[in-house]
Amino acid sequence: MTQEFSASDNKNAAPLKLPVWTKLAYGIGDMGAGMTSNLIAFFFLFFLTDVAGINPLAAGTVLLLGKIWDAVNDPLVGVLSDRTQTRWGRRYPWIFFSILPFGLTFILMWIVPGGSSGFRFWYYVAASILFQIFFTTSNLPYTTLTAELSQDYDERTDLTSFRLGFSLFGAISALALGNAFSSTIENTRVLYAVLGSACAIISIISLLICVFGTYPHAQKVQEAIAATQTASAQEEEIPFLEQLQIVFNNRAFLYVVGIYLFAWLALQVTASIIPFYTVFWMQLDDFFLPALLVQGTAILMMLPCNLLSRRIGKQGLFFLGIGSWLIVQIGLFFLQPGQTGFLYALCVAASFGVATAYVVPWAMLPDVIELDELRTGKRREGIFYAFMTLLQKIGLAVGLFLVGAALESSGFMAEAAVQPERALLAIRTFIGPVPLVLLCCSLVLCYLYPITRTVHSEILLKLAEQRQGQKD
Repeated sequence: MTQEFSASDNKNAAPLKLPVWTKLAYGIGDMGAGMTSNLIAFFFLFFLTDVAGINPLAAGTVLLLGKIWDAVNDPLVGVLSDRTQTRWGRRYPWIFFSILPFGLTFILMWIVPGGSSGFRFWYYVAASILFQIFFTTSNLPYTTLTAELSQDYDERTDLTSFRLGFSLFGAISALALGNAFSSTIENTRVLYAVLGSACAIISIISLLICVFGTYPHAQKVQEAIAATQTASAQEEEIPFLEQLQIVFNNRAFLYVVGIYLFAWLALQVTASIIPFYTVFWMQLDDFFLPALLVQGTAILMMLPCNLLSRRIGKQGLFFLGIGSWLIVQIGLFFLQPGQTGFLYALCVAASFGVATAYVVPWAMLPDVIELDELRTGKRREGIFYAFMTLLQKIGLAVGLFLVGAALESSGFMAEAAVQPERALLAIRTFIGPVPLVLLCCSLVLCYLYPITRTVHSEILLKLAEQRQGQKD
């Protein structure tokens, strides 16, 4: 199908295949996002309260204001990057000029300034919002490159696997760095400043590798696409509200949104409850190893996911991966204290489903974008990726809220070594039945998802004919 598409655009050109180096450079670009996001998710609230000396309510407000800003920031950057026209393309200027501010503002988040607690509160509000701005202006255009580096069904799955694999590697590396630094740096303020600076430097380097490693291929692909589009089609602009209407009228996109949201919620609920489950139900001192087993093994599962997708399609892979994950969640609910070996085995088994939940929805998204282009004649990757990224952040916030509310209502006692039976049941419910229901909802939506491999091939064929007609 790729050959047919390329031939229809340029009969003298060979199909533009993605070199392995380009895939690798693209994947490395998400390492920084994985590191910074994981540090914020695991440590920022603790840092604000126990190191910076801000009360818990104010610390929670810092995080809340960042999420509220994201609701505006993400779609806005998506639309603006779609409309950007430069000699370097639409995405690369956004990424390149955001790299240094992205790293510097992340460092600012882990510095404790002098002054009153009120001053520090507003300092972290400003630092957090600034970081979220540059995170979005670098990461959102970066993620849309999946659709701009290749139009091949399977190569996009490759790119998504590389991206998410390096993201998980970055997330684990951040935890490993924190563990290593904590054994040598006693002053907690210095510890977090050094950890934040190290992750910022690695993030800057990874994004630079991505920009310079992928740009030559992206330029060739976009030149091939631009050669088939009329000037009027390239210059036409659609108002923001009309673009939103088009996005939400895309039935396939709504299915992808649902698949991703339910799977991501299941993942966040499970991740946030694991420490409570490990310590209070399984009666283990260290909750780091179970989380490391899940995330670390998920990286290794990316390649099998990619190979399976080529054989059985994205939907087939999702059914297989999430189906196995359901069994794991049931096992965790019935697991008893002392069965530590079974706990670790289930964590490893869950990694296949976790990798599937990461890969498949993001690999489906470029296909949805092409369906939109076929219907409208416009490519609007930015706005589609913006809403997916926003949902990822909403999933994290909602997951943490649900777990916290459940523990509060069940009588969970902070700082207590032994929890009441109601609290233990709530913990087990959120490690088992709740994620199970969410995953079942994602499976139903995946079954109804309309873009199969065959349908996608037809879309590309029609797009090739449409572009050739515009050119003629």
